[in-house]
Amino acid sequence: MSVTRLSFPYGESIQWHSPDQIPQLPPSPFREWLLASGSLTQKLKSHCTQFEVKVLGEAMLPPFPGELPHQGQAWIREVLLCLDGIPWVFARTLVPGAMMDSAQDNFLSLGTRPLGELLFTSGDFTPGKIEVGEFTACDSLAKLIDSLEQESHHPLWGRRRYFSHGDQQLIVSEIFLPQARELIDKLA
Repeated sequence: MSVTRLSFPYGESIQWHSPDQIPQLPPSPFREWLLASGSLTQKLKSHCTQFEVKVLGEAMLPPFPGELPHQGQAWIREVLLCLDGIPWVFARTLVPGAMMDSAQDNFLSLGTRPLGELLFTSGDFTPGKIEVGEFTACDSLAKLIDSLEQESHHPLWGRRRYFSHGDQQLIVSEIFLPQARELIDKLA
């Protein structure tokens, strides 16, 4: 795996929709993973012996157009969530600059701990509705998938969720990588 910080950020602008607006959601069991309302981190951990967070990068950067309207800068963190050495999920977190001013210690001290542990156990964050998207990877995300030695023959699926912290919101997007989709489909 030849993932480098030089390629950060890998994320891309994706069209997200309410699941009831998608005419054809993927079949189960993958659909249940995509729409799981609890912590995806906990769900992933329950299907492996070793869970690992590989930080691809984190920095204050301008978000993509439409990601965080009216925000000049956001703290962006991109990670791979790996199960038993296999990257399953590419996750991208956007924290508005104003939220970083009041809660930066929560985020900057994460290191290789999963963000899901903070979001679902601290009591400071309220999860919102899940939105989903189906898309073909752009250049940088496609290169990441290639560097992971995973073949993407089909469009990718992902989910996005807002988490409220007081009167502000952060965004967590999770893209299921090709090998995760294959392994989840075998769980049926």
